Amino acid sequence: MALRIGIGGIFIECNHFTDQLTDSSAFKRSEWLSGADLLAKDTGVVGGMLSLLNAKGFESVPLLYASACPGGVLQSATYSLLKDELLQLINTSGTLDGVLLCLHGAGAAVNAPDLEGDLARAVRSEIGDRVPIVATLDLHAHITAELISETDALLAWETYPHVDAFTTGQRGAQAIIDILKGCLKPFMAMAKVPLVVSAIQGQTKLPGPFADIMKEAKRLEGDGMLYSINPILVHPYLNLADMGGGVLVVANESQSEAVDVAKNLAKIYWDNRYKLQPQTFQPRDAIQKGLNIEGGPILLVEAADCCGGGAAGDSVHCLKALLTEAPDQISIIPVVDPEAAKLAHEAGIGRKVRLRLGHQIDQKWGEPLFLDGVVVQLSDGEFTYCGGIWDGRVGCMGLTAVVEVGSIQIVVSTNATYDWMTEQFDLVSLDIVNAKFIIVKNPMNYQQAYEGIMKSAFVLDTPGPTPANTSVLNYTECKSDSFPSDADLEVDDPVVLISKRRDLAKI
Repeated sequence: MALRIGIGGIFIECNHFTDQLTDSSAFKRSEWLSGADLLAKDTGVVGGMLSLLNAKGFESVPLLYASACPGGVLQSATYSLLKDELLQLINTSGTLDGVLLCLHGAGAAVNAPDLEGDLARAVRSEIGDRVPIVATLDLHAHITAELISETDALLAWETYPHVDAFTTGQRGAQAIIDILKGCLKPFMAMAKVPLVVSAIQGQTKLPGPFADIMKEAKRLEGDGMLYSINPILVHPYLNLADMGGGVLVVANESQSEAVDVAKNLAKIYWDNRYKLQPQTFQPRDAIQKGLNIEGGPILLVEAADCCGGGAAGDSVHCLKALLTEAPDQISIIPVVDPEAAKLAHEAGIGRKVRLRLGHQIDQKWGEPLFLDGVVVQLSDGEFTYCGGIWDGRVGCMGLTAVVEVGSIQIVVSTNATYDWMTEQFDLVSLDIVNAKFIIVKNPMNYQQAYEGIMKSAFVLDTPGPTPANTSVLNYTECKSDSFPSDADLEVDDPVVLISKRRDLAKI
């Protein structure tokens, strides 16, 4: 009889510096899967898990898998609903020989600040200590003592931009198979340093300071002495105690080797801290520099309004600068504003519209902009992701319009969506190649989306809940200093978290 592996998870990256809370509608717009719908997934982490388990002759048992675009902390009722459904399905699914969880690692709920740790503990209480739990994580996870103690193996993505979701799912499935076969007796050590920086310099493709750590981790992993070595660049827009980046090691029995390697790599990580800080520009200065560069597109990276980091996407700080400094240049900017999108749809294509635009969702970061424009495109906002975390899944911007103000094209949408390539702009037929300026609101994926066509990119210093320079944020829950908030901070030794040893059942 085939061994039965439960598959599920709650996947979301949360932000404590936005006033928004995430409710169940965010998951319903994205993924809320169980039963046959979950088993039908053939992309992403869950698709990778299913593909390997099926190929190896294991029975995949669908639990609940829910994912959503990053956003504010989950409402208590939303998290309880998801958690209770997952646990109920565990209870009604019969005997499970293992559980595979697809998690992010930077989730948070009002009633569970450490969402993943709380969920892992709840699953453990249902299945007991003899059944292995393996979870996959984003490499921007906040790894806590509870998460590492309640699971048996944690494996993080190895790329940023995240192109390895499917293979990470396969790695997670292989780990639980190896545990059940008795050839992996997992022991985990996570060495953390108080490094809480943005992801601007966090690419895993050389050259780069984080890429250097990843390269060394994979070299050591390739020696075969350790099962998995995962550098972690913590999501910096949580406001929780004991935050920090570092290195997670999964060893085969050897506690001392796991701890030593994790600590040594974390020290190198700490030594790279200044290289992980980005150079930023005021919007006006970046635009002036762009005007002195022949051709385009010039990317203005408004990282502080990154929907992929939990921001609302409603900032118009850079738009204001463009209207002043380069009103006659062909430019493209996305703004999330449900009321403005509705008004544009009511006006219709070719009609003039007066808008009060921006800063109406997360209002503390700026003031709306009053402008007159012409509606040139309308859409229902549904597009399909081409690769990455949600490869093949439909994204939902809701009612969407393109409003032209002179030469500036504003993509006004109802819902925040994660930026992967240029799917949102392609949906409304925007000519990105011939634009002079494009405002992109993500810290990393623009590098792949505009590779080969962008002339230059400038990271902006604007207000928002996902700033490139995290020292401007007020971390009220952190119990100790961190870099870059304390630029002179010195660290002698990383903090080390270790997993529990369990007598896990074997085939």
